[in-house]
Amino acid sequence: MTSISGFMERNYRHFNSRETLDAAKAWKKHSEEGGKMFLAMAGAMSTAQIGISLAEMIRADKIHAISCSANNLEEDIFNLIGRKAYFAVSEYRDLTPIEEEKLYNDNLSRITDVCIPTETFTHIRKEIVPLWQKAERENRRLFPYEFFYEMIRSGVLEEHYHIDPKDSWVIAACEKNLQIFTPGYEDCTTGNIFVSCVMDGQIKNVNTIRSGMEQMESLANWYLEEANKNSIGFFQIGGGIAGDFPICVVPMLIQDLKRAVPFWGYFAQIGDSTTSYGSYSGAVPNEKITWGKLNAATPKFMINSDATIVAPLIFNYVLGN
Repeated sequence: MTSISGFMERNYRHFNSRETLDAAKAWKKHSEEGGKMFLAMAGAMSTAQIGISLAEMIRADKIHAISCSANNLEEDIFNLIGRKAYFAVSEYRDLTPIEEEKLYNDNLSRITDVCIPTETFTHIRKEIVPLWQKAERENRRLFPYEFFYEMIRSGVLEEHYHIDPKDSWVIAACEKNLQIFTPGYEDCTTGNIFVSCVMDGQIKNVNTIRSGMEQMESLANWYLEEANKNSIGFFQIGGGIAGDFPICVVPMLIQDLKRAVPFWGYFAQIGDSTTSYGSYSGAVPNEKITWGKLNAATPKFMINSDATIVAPLIFNYVLGN
């Protein structure tokens, strides 16, 4: 049986397949030359079980920090402790509004072709609210991922695992103590739960979870430290705030803080937006040059495809599989 890398090299010759292979080759070269990689991840990749390949990348030191939509942080843990209770909807395109409402009434929240049962959210709520309350009592303020790391390290979830924990990318990141930036954390289930706890008085200090501005400052300090030692690449899945937030750290440092820092040393994105509709979030690679995020020499790749198919292929190529 041929390897994944061998299959890609033999078959991926033109169009998006060639762009996929070129992006993978360039990442591998960047890594072999000592470069580091920042991952930006939007969409519902955790529910699509990207953890199977992403966790391996993290353990192999191919990913060094992550920015993700807040749902991806929590949905990896939902998947970890709830996957066996998930409800598959193979014919999701044909559902009527009445059938969708039935899913709601059955306490099933749908993400494309799979539903997460409300009991999974309730389970995490039971474990994470006491961590927020304890931090407030101790006058500690943490980023969202730090509370998830505390929950993982406490061991309270272990007896409830539904999948092999080696397939959880958040557990892998926790083991490496990677920073995970989640701009717009309020836009997720646990973020909603936190706000509800503030509103009903279970939590008094809304600032117990550190803000997005503080996340940007933390990311800037990370970049200042790491960019002095290694070229840092940027691999983006999807669009939106998960990618727009972190890539702006370079122009912020150069233009606003007047620091002499290098541009991102590699850029690749998997997405399906069309620029002529004005829907492309964060600028296409060449346009990023005008915003001071990349320069003309930066290896740049734009793959218009399905990230749930393409990202695992690239990850496995970089791993040499």
